[in-house]
Amino acid sequence: MTSPKEFPVSWEELHRNARALAWRLLDIGPFDGIVAVTRGGLVPAAIVARELEVRLVDTVCIASYDHKDQGGINVLKPVDGDGAGWLIVDDLVDTGRTAQVVRKMLPEAHFATIYAKPAGRPLVDTFVTEVSQDTWILFPWDVELAYAAPIRDRS
Repeated sequence: MTSPKEFPVSWEELHRNARALAWRLLDIGPFDGIVAVTRGGLVPAAIVARELEVRLVDTVCIASYDHKDQGGINVLKPVDGDGAGWLIVDDLVDTGRTAQVVRKMLPEAHFATIYAKPAGRPLVDTFVTEVSQDTWILFPWDVELAYAAPIRDRS
């Protein structure tokens, strides 16, 4: 999945959006705990957990991406239960393939992401920002500072 539309997200922007997600979730809770979808959901889940004063944080560990492409879904660590009273947090819902696996695993949980693409958006209950399906989000943990050509020169 190579995309000409790259959307770089700074640490500050990610933190601000994770706090915005917590604001949206404030009246939906309280939650018994949070399930972070690893790896991308770890940082947003930590921020949301802090803002909502949730101390119980678990992980569901799923591998589906490399740095540019989505591959097969590999559940490395599932979570028990039906998710009732729990909040699932991920950084992004893209095609919805990962979200489908997590939803099936925890059907009663509230699912929240910072970013949502149209194909996966129906699978989450709460999100902050919608981006187009052909946009590749560059999260701060995946990039380093370097020269960026003007958008016009990238076409």
